[in-house]
Amino acid sequence: MRYGGFFEEKISRISSLKEEVTDSLFWEKPDSQKKVAELSTLEKGCAPYFSLETEKNEIKELFSLADDEEILKELDQKAESLLNKANELSITYALSGKHDESNAIVTIHPGAGGTESCDWAQMLLRMYLRWAERKGYKTQMLELQPGDGSGVKSATFLILGKYVYGWLKREKGIHRLVRISPFDANKRRHTSFASVFVMPEITDPIEVEIDEADLRIETFRSSSAGGQHVNKTDSAVRITHIPTGIVASCQNERSQYQNKVNALKVLYSRLYEQQEEERQKELEKIGGEKKDIAWGSQIRSYVFQPYTQVKDHRTGFLVGNGKAVMDGELDGFLMAELMGSRHTYT
Repeated sequence: MRYGGFFEEKISRISSLKEEVTDSLFWEKPDSQKKVAELSTLEKGCAPYFSLETEKNEIKELFSLADDEEILKELDQKAESLLNKANELSITYALSGKHDESNAIVTIHPGAGGTESCDWAQMLLRMYLRWAERKGYKTQMLELQPGDGSGVKSATFLILGKYVYGWLKREKGIHRLVRISPFDANKRRHTSFASVFVMPEITDPIEVEIDEADLRIETFRSSSAGGQHVNKTDSAVRITHIPTGIVASCQNERSQYQNKVNALKVLYSRLYEQQEEERQKELEKIGGEKKDIAWGSQIRSYVFQPYTQVKDHRTGFLVGNGKAVMDGELDGFLMAELMGSRHTYT
């Protein structure tokens, strides 16, 4: 079992603290109470790991002593159950980031290429919505700008469910498509790009400092599908944070008030992301670097011609069934990225 890697640093710290506690002069130090409290917290947090380690050692010992076929069969079942527990524990601790339990706001933009890229952006939109549907998550479209001929110019939507952001945050980046274009009369192969941005939904505005005087709020008539009421009234809302230039808009609700609420959600999340990036000084720690939507910066390639495969360039995870991936079967990619593993499936 490889789940121990999540605990190595914590266990090392526990050993170090225990050594300090045994020192005869420990209680004379000003930070002794603080270190005892830290040790208690670490031991409590690592209790599931120690429990699994104990169970593993017991099973190993019983295996070495067993000489009955029925007992060996029972031990095999216990070992398999233990492995499943270890995998669940790995996932739990891998999804322990500050906002991993949050809902996720996803934005998709096409790259250069006109109709081709807009169509690709729409395909990605459907892929993530199908993934959410498969997982039993609810979705809410916040903004959808249709392309001139086909596809979408921009799409922002909310996926609601526990750990959605934790699972999807590594999807942020450039996604590349290679296929025979349905828009090319000569049936030539085309390469298209689209960017995906993933942010946690910030439900507590205290985490983001905003002065209302810094906001410019505009209303306009919706250009998206949504019925006569949406298209005939100024229900769409665009909010600009003047100091940063960050813009968030929503036009998919009938109510101007609800569109404003949703636009503020997106704005808070984008400002939070920017603050985190500035604070950590490493863009990838909050969702990946914002690169040009072009060749050489993609995190994943979806190839449908001359062969079919979808490959993640960070983990090496490879799937031969591209149709299934586009229908929302993303768990293999998400797990490989979450656990840092490298697998190939055909």
